[in-house]
Amino acid sequence: MTKTLHHWIGGRTVEGTSGSHGPVTDPATGAVTTRVAFAGVEEVDAAVAAAEAAFADWGRSSLAARTAILFRFRALVDAHRDELARLITAEHGKVHSDALGEVARGLEIVELACGIPVQLKGELSTEVASRVDVAAIRRPLGVVAGITPFNFPAMVPMWMFPLAVACGNTFVLKPSEKDPSAANLLASLLAEAGLPDGVFNVVHGDRVAVDRLLEHPDVRAVSFVGSTPVARHVHTTAAAHGKRVQALGGAKNHMLVLPDADLDAAADAAVSAAYGSAGERCMAISAVVAVGAIGDELVRRIRERAEKVVIGPGHDPVSEMGPLITRAHRDRVASYVRGAAAQGAEVVLDGTGFTVEGYEGGHWIGISLLDRVPVTADAYRDEIFGPVLCVLRAETYEEGLALVNASPFGNGAAIFTRDGGAARRFQMEVEAGMVGVNVPIPVPVGYHSFGGWKDSLFGDHHIYGNDGTRFYTRGKVVTTRWPDPADTPPGVDLGFPRNH
Repeated sequence: MTKTLHHWIGGRTVEGTSGSHGPVTDPATGAVTTRVAFAGVEEVDAAVAAAEAAFADWGRSSLAARTAILFRFRALVDAHRDELARLITAEHGKVHSDALGEVARGLEIVELACGIPVQLKGELSTEVASRVDVAAIRRPLGVVAGITPFNFPAMVPMWMFPLAVACGNTFVLKPSEKDPSAANLLASLLAEAGLPDGVFNVVHGDRVAVDRLLEHPDVRAVSFVGSTPVARHVHTTAAAHGKRVQALGGAKNHMLVLPDADLDAAADAAVSAAYGSAGERCMAISAVVAVGAIGDELVRRIRERAEKVVIGPGHDPVSEMGPLITRAHRDRVASYVRGAAAQGAEVVLDGTGFTVEGYEGGHWIGISLLDRVPVTADAYRDEIFGPVLCVLRAETYEEGLALVNASPFGNGAAIFTRDGGAARRFQMEVEAGMVGVNVPIPVPVGYHSFGGWKDSLFGDHHIYGNDGTRFYTRGKVVTTRWPDPADTPPGVDLGFPRNH
């Protein structure tokens, strides 16, 4: 038997009226465990209306009141982190330790939001003219929406809503319909922390719900994380309806390995960054560029490590990598490996026939490693989002850098080297929003911002950090004059105001 997951609107569970539902499966078994209600236009409108009504008071609430709630929420998430991780494993498939890491990184942004009074401090210039002061302040937008992906069902929402509500906005979340339960648990923890009804709402669904949020006249801003084609759609549609948008798209993250690099460290990093969470990370390393004569030896060491990775159900503490999210996605990932040789790549490891005894119905795929991959091959050109690592060869640093910069994606990039000059040159020259030096997954800490370049980001703001605070607020400048009673009245002056 399966349970039904409903929406969270106005501080309570609300059953859907559209009559449409979607299946949620356990990726390790392939069994349907939950059916999730899909929102139609009416449910989305109800969530936005609840958020709009709540904004009247929440937008004027004190910073002390907001942060008190966020501190309680932080404590509740910490107390329930294991429960959250189990939900993530059950619906996404990632191993439990990886799910715990996701919750921990989400908590970083909650902690950042707890310090929102510092970030919302205004600026004051006194005596800019005779008895004239100018202040710059930031004010909340109103109702904002978040549309989040399946690969981080707890972390990415927590990259958005803590800062949004800390800034005084109200929030409508549309999580992935593939693993939606974590969003409802977060909603219940927010309510337990004392967040007023309507400040945070969850609507489940598909494109119908997404498009209504993008078009709704009362939604002031939209945050999105997902694939590049959908990010482009979100950006163009929401912007056409007058909304502020941050839409983070896909990636093809490169790792440039120079001849002087520690090859053991580079091989460890490549395996960890390529195959962690079965490659279902927007910051996964999916292309290694070996420079000079080290290619064969680097591939040998990567293969040696990759063959030892333990694949199994996420709840098994022995497992290091779990299944993919759906059977359809597993088949799509496998197609890139099966077609690689015909497109000129050398298949070093083929994981397409992998299965786990006792879990034959799961969405399993093993680790795949492709060497000497042409830049024209589909496995290199497309974002695969699975445990497939491509190795390319370059003769020089300049050739390798040009290869990285020719990619239409610019999310993250890393260099492995002992040469500080080369590393500094790379961090200045590579066309990517996040750069690692001997760090394969350079996800910034919470008080810096996360975001890519080129087709990896649509919009002007990165997510969380200072960019997050700016995105969820708008500036206002106040000019004041308090004349002294002894002043002579200035009289009428039709000239343009001057400071003097």
